[in-house]
Amino acid sequence: MPLFAPGNRALSPRHEQIWAAYEIAHTIVDFTAAALFVIGSILFFFDTTQALATWAFLIGSICFALKPTIRLRRELKFLALGEIDTLAARADE
Repeated sequence: MPLFAPGNRALSPRHEQIWAAYEIAHTIVDFTAAALFVIGSILFFFDTTQALATWAFLIGSICFALKPTIRLRRELKFLALGEIDTLAARADE
């Protein structure tokens, strides 16, 4: 099974469940990062909140770094699930 192949998400009902759960996590992280960048941008308008703005940008950047991590983790889970399905099919033979 190739990594990041669009058809992987529909290989089985379990694949669909995993895809949906990871897609929700990816979307939550995406919204969180965007919100932190907007908040950080607003906080930079005031001298008294620039340190807080810097933290908002840092945490938002970490969230953006989590996005590909979530996608890779999902694909590795698909890969592991495929291995288990293959082994189970061999055991039935």
